[in-house]
Amino acid sequence: PLSAGLDLPGRFLFATLTLMTLIAILVFIEEAVYIYRKIPSSKRSIIIWINAAAPVISTTSCIGMWVPRSTMFTDFTAGIFFAIVIHKFLIMMIKECGGQKVLLRQFENGHFTISTGPCCCCCLCLPRVPITRQTLFWLKLGTFQFVVFRPVLIFLSIVLWTNGNYVLYNLSPKGPALWISCFIGALTLFALWAVGIMFRKVRILLKCKNIIPKFALYQFIVILNQLQTTIINIFATQKIIPCAPPLSSTARGSYIAQQLLIMEMFLVTVISRVVYRRKYHDPEPPECAAEEPGDKKQTP
Repeated sequence: PLSAGLDLPGRFLFATLTLMTLIAILVFIEEAVYIYRKIPSSKRSIIIWINAAAPVISTTSCIGMWVPRSTMFTDFTAGIFFAIVIHKFLIMMIKECGGQKVLLRQFENGHFTISTGPCCCCCLCLPRVPITRQTLFWLKLGTFQFVVFRPVLIFLSIVLWTNGNYVLYNLSPKGPALWISCFIGALTLFALWAVGIMFRKVRILLKCKNIIPKFALYQFIVILNQLQTTIINIFATQKIIPCAPPLSSTARGSYIAQQLLIMEMFLVTVISRVVYRRKYHDPEPPECAAEEPGDKKQTP
């Protein structure tokens, strides 16, 4: 059993991380009750989904920490949930503007700036795209494709893994892991690009709704859940993270990634409670919609 291979500091660390996961779940439940009571039904489920991202990732990491053989399934579960959250965040920005019709009316003669990260931040020569019903459809499709294709690719990976053909840390060109990972990476970039285009346009309009710190938390989850874990796994496969019997390099890398995610997602959960804990009103007050970057005064 796992506990038999842990010394006293190791057991204390595992117990502390498990306690942090439980606290994160309780904080989310309390926040979900608050959102259910205070936020209009049109936005309620979307905001609960977004707030659930950090506790779910923390929970899957905790399960993977205690049951190492479940790492493949816990990582895939967190990946599927995160794909849904990316799409929900885009929909939330549209909802916070009053819905698609209000957004189109608000930016009737506006344009989207598509030279933004993570795909085209250096391509400043790209033309600006008019804000129409069709361009909004393409932005929503950019995140929705991630919700559809990532579970399909993950299901394919599990099927190949059970047959012994898929090895997570084998990045050989002859193996399927490299190609599936590259395809998932490309889908991720397109989804994040769509969210970035929308945020760049509405960040001033939604400044009074804390959209900037909300987007910062969302980006923080992206970096930690995707980039940090990938870097640690690469270090483990290259033996930069040394083995410590009975754990191999890859197993140690997986433990390190999971333990870091538990601590980081605990902090994100607590901060999200502060950022999202505000009373929403429908319709929105006029001073909120009329706010401009240079305004320093607000109508009481």
